[in-house]
Amino acid sequence: MSGDPERGARSGTDADADAAAYGDGTRAVRAGLPDPVKNEPVLPGPAFAAHFHLPGDVEGPYTYGRDTNPTWTLLERAIGELEAPGPDGVHTVVFASGMAAISAVVLSQVRAGDLVVLPSDGYQVLPLVRAQLEDYGVRVRTAPTADDAQAALVDGARLLWLETPSNPGLDVCDVRRLVEAGHAAGALVAVDNTLATPLGQRPLELGADFSVASGTKGLTGHGDLLLGYVACRDAGLAERVRRWRKVVGAIPGPMEAWLAHRSLATIQLRNQRQWTNALAVAEALADRSEVAGLRYPGLPSDPSHKVAARQMSGFGGVVSFTLPDRAFAERFLTALRLVEDATSFGGVRSTAERRGRWGGDAVPEGFVRFSAGVEDTVDLVADVLRALDAAASGA
Repeated sequence: MSGDPERGARSGTDADADAAAYGDGTRAVRAGLPDPVKNEPVLPGPAFAAHFHLPGDVEGPYTYGRDTNPTWTLLERAIGELEAPGPDGVHTVVFASGMAAISAVVLSQVRAGDLVVLPSDGYQVLPLVRAQLEDYGVRVRTAPTADDAQAALVDGARLLWLETPSNPGLDVCDVRRLVEAGHAAGALVAVDNTLATPLGQRPLELGADFSVASGTKGLTGHGDLLLGYVACRDAGLAERVRRWRKVVGAIPGPMEAWLAHRSLATIQLRNQRQWTNALAVAEALADRSEVAGLRYPGLPSDPSHKVAARQMSGFGGVVSFTLPDRAFAERFLTALRLVEDATSFGGVRSTAERRGRWGGDAVPEGFVRFSAGVEDTVDLVADVLRALDAAASGA
C-alpha cells in the first residue's frame, strides 16, 4: 500500500500535480485509491483488525487498531485530496462522528485559561461544548455568524470556531476576513464545513487552520453511517488531533470507513443534483405567501448570497423557512410524499423537519429545515408545493 499513514494525503508527486488539474468529478472517483496491483481490487475491502503482526521492534505503519488502520489511511488520503487538491498536501484524521472531530480540535488545542470564540447560532450541540469548556476553565465568547460578528471578539483568543453556512439558519460569514482577524489576534481558526462539503467550499484554501466536518451528512450522503474528520496543513496541529483520537478512542470502524470511501466516488453527482434541487425548492417557496424567513445562500436575494458567492463553489443542499405555526408545519411535513421527516441532512433522499421539536435552536415553532436529495427536480418541487397546499387547506 502506498502512502504514509501519518499523512492523510500524498504530496510532492506527479500524481498530486495531475490531480490538482482535474475537475472535482474526476478527482472524486480517483481519490485515495492505492497504486494499482495486478489481481488486487481497485479499492481494497475493509481491514478488520485489532492487532497486526509485529515481531521484534515496534516499527511500520500498522501496529494496533486504535492507532492506525489501512482502511483509514485510504479514506484520509481521499478526503485530503478533496479538501486541498494539489501538491502541498494535507493531514487528515478521521473520527467516529462529527462531534468526535469537533471535540478533538477544541480539546486538543486549548487549555484552562484560554479563550475560545464560538458562533451563537451554530449546531445545537455547541452549547454543550461551551458548557464542557467552561467546566475545564476555558473562557468562551459567542456571537452570530452573520455580519462577521465574531471578528469583534477574537482579541486574546486561542481558537476561533466558524460554522458557515450556519446550521440551521444558513447565515454565511467571510472566512478570509475572519481568518485574517483571528490570525492577527494569535488565534487558530477552525471552520465547520459540514453543510458545504469540500466540493462547495474549501476552508484551508481560504486560510483556515482546520477544516472540520461530519462525514455523516453530505460527504457520504446515504444516511447509513456516522463519521467525522479533521483536515489541516500543519503537521504539529494534526499530531495533537491524532493523539487526542488515540487517547479517547474515538475511532471509526473499518466498515464505516470503507463505506465512506466508496461513497466519495459519487459526491460530485450527488452535490450537483442536491444544489440544483435546493435552489429550485427555494425559488418555488419564494412565491408562497405561507412562507416567511426563506433562506438559501444560492438565492440572489438571500442576505448571505454575495459573501457566499465569493468563497463557495456550491451553495449546499439545505433550505430553511418558517411556516405560520407549529400545526401548519406539522401538516406540511405529514403531507410530503417524497421527503422523509428526519433530523439529518445531505442525503440522497430529501429530508425535512421542524427544528423546534428538539429545543436548543433559537427558531420559531414553524421553522423547517429542508434538505434536498437527488430526486428528479420537477417531482420534488411538485411534492413540496402540493404539501403546502394540503397544509394550507388544513388537510
